[in-house]
Amino acid sequence: MQKGNIGVTTENIFPIIKKFLYSDHEIFLRELVSNAVDATQKLKTLAATGDFKGELGDLTVRVKVDKENGTITISDRGLGMTAEEIDKYINQIAFSGANDFLEKYKDDANAIIGHFGLGFYSAFMVAKTVDIVTLSYKEGAKAVKWSCDGSPEFTLEETERSDRGTDIILHVDEDCKEFLEESRLQGLLTKYCHFLAVPVAFGKKKEWKDGKQVETDEDNLINDTCPIWTKKPSDLKEEDYKKFYRDLYPMADEPLFWIHLNVDYPFNLTGVLYFPKIKNNIDLQRNKIQLYCNQVYVTDSVEGIVPDFLTLLHGVIDSPDIPLNVSRSYLQSDSNVKKISTYITKKVSDRLQSIFKNDRKEFEEKWDDLKIFINYGMLTQEDFYEKASKFALFKDTDNKYYTFEEYQTLIKDNQTDKNGSLIYLYANNLDEQYTYIDAAKNKGYNVLLMDGQLDVPMINMLEQKFEKSHFTRVDSDIVDRLIVKEDQKGEELPHDKQEVLSSLFKGQMPKVKKTEFHVEAHALGENNAPIVITQAEYMRRMKDMASIQPGMSFYGEMPDMFNLVLNSDHRLIKQVLSDAETACAEKLVPVESEIAMLTLRRNELQKAQEGKKDEEIPTAEKDELSEVEKKIEAQKTEKENILNGYAAGNKVVHQLIDLALLQNNMLKGEALTNFVKRSVEMI
Repeated sequence: MQKGNIGVTTENIFPIIKKFLYSDHEIFLRELVSNAVDATQKLKTLAATGDFKGELGDLTVRVKVDKENGTITISDRGLGMTAEEIDKYINQIAFSGANDFLEKYKDDANAIIGHFGLGFYSAFMVAKTVDIVTLSYKEGAKAVKWSCDGSPEFTLEETERSDRGTDIILHVDEDCKEFLEESRLQGLLTKYCHFLAVPVAFGKKKEWKDGKQVETDEDNLINDTCPIWTKKPSDLKEEDYKKFYRDLYPMADEPLFWIHLNVDYPFNLTGVLYFPKIKNNIDLQRNKIQLYCNQVYVTDSVEGIVPDFLTLLHGVIDSPDIPLNVSRSYLQSDSNVKKISTYITKKVSDRLQSIFKNDRKEFEEKWDDLKIFINYGMLTQEDFYEKASKFALFKDTDNKYYTFEEYQTLIKDNQTDKNGSLIYLYANNLDEQYTYIDAAKNKGYNVLLMDGQLDVPMINMLEQKFEKSHFTRVDSDIVDRLIVKEDQKGEELPHDKQEVLSSLFKGQMPKVKKTEFHVEAHALGENNAPIVITQAEYMRRMKDMASIQPGMSFYGEMPDMFNLVLNSDHRLIKQVLSDAETACAEKLVPVESEIAMLTLRRNELQKAQEGKKDEEIPTAEKDELSEVEKKIEAQKTEKENILNGYAAGNKVVHQLIDLALLQNNMLKGEALTNFVKRSVEMI
């Protein structure tokens, strides 16, 4: 028996392995099984070149767990090792010390991955003792056993073994007993080894017999050695891609379509990327692309390898040219990463362009699902916007689709305002905004449906991209003011009557938390609604942005501002005004007379003070003007109180307000109950 010392202190080796190289204990299984597969593939290569002339036989890598004895064994029938090779590959960490070793390989991490060395030492993440029992394929080689308990000392001795290959036996530590559970190991093998290029078996398959599960003679193979991305697209059918997707994501809806990646210059990259159906929160859909290195699972966090917007895709990328650190736990900066990212973006845009060009009907049918990918890409990547703007679509409220250029041509004649700006009208809820959509369509306008998660930032971006263009939600103003083509002319109510109308309705508006109403009267035509509620485009859009963009939260705290527009042409509004003036005449006449007299005096005082400096105006005149203005305000308040008192008992006023609120989904709770009761009484 040979005894030896690894050559550095325990403080140098194992803390680095446990705390620096491998932060996740479960990685040990990936590393050890990958090593076994690597040794097996190397033997196959030697056999193919004639350097190994023996029988290959069964090359399955086997993983066994013995819960009673507390061991996990990874076995292969690959190259095996001689005592000299154990010293070279297992003890080489002693050549210059662990830190120097890491420094040596920092620029070539892939030289370690898949080989004995640091990958092997991940075993000490979970094991208190590790044994290697191995026999080299070389003629005349002797079987040897290496043992180490995690200290600097090890033993190396000859042993009995009749078959070439290697067994790695882990004597699992007390604090890692979870890894002795079959279900835990099965899950890890499925996660990390599902597509390794050599068959990997974990025990035997089981079946139910006499009310219990019993082992069969059939190996429980956990991997597919020839996954879809290793095959030629010409050899695959549509169902092959769909089946692979179902295997990866058993509970997911069928994908929209997919892209098969296959490039060998200037880097190696294969894979299949799927466009999934995204239902709501885009953040929940990220990290569904699995990264592999030579069919060894690395991570599902591919930021930096694919552009941010493509992290919404699902599927697999496999590349030995993606530079990882020695534990494969994170990406290292490298020019190849930028090239790979650019290549994937181009492949995606080319595929989308191809579908749009060759089968526009299919593209339109899938647009509602594709839209979030394309919008996200255009928002975050300028070069993708340039490509996607040729096939990105607008969808209108009649379910018709247009490219940006097609839509501009459609609306330019009828939706250009007096300043020459093109006005894009849109809605984000067909049901809630139906009345406004209908009014716009009756004017001959087209209305877009923009109800996606990213449509608010898209609107902001497109206003900057499109020349002289503005987007306006269809309920942001009365229909006649959505697209102002000339200065408004028409018969409006006299100012004093507008004030009366506003006072009648303003005082009866419900008190809604963080909501304010501005009441105004306009001539909208006798056939239009008596009351229209609108919300200004700018503030509403800023509040929408506040919900999705950091740094704009102060807009979200501001109250919702609505305009309550009274249609002075409508018979019901006219009737309310007429009835109020009649009913309140006796009380209003003296108040209005007083206001008129005070206003006349205020005007006289203001005229007398015109052109004078402040110090030239007598104090008495200043005081009188101030007093007159206070009296005017007091009389106006009195007038409002008279009108409010009348309106409080006017069921038509309340009914009109509630109908407008109901139409905008703003009538709830007690107010809704009162509306229903009042409606029954009025009927």
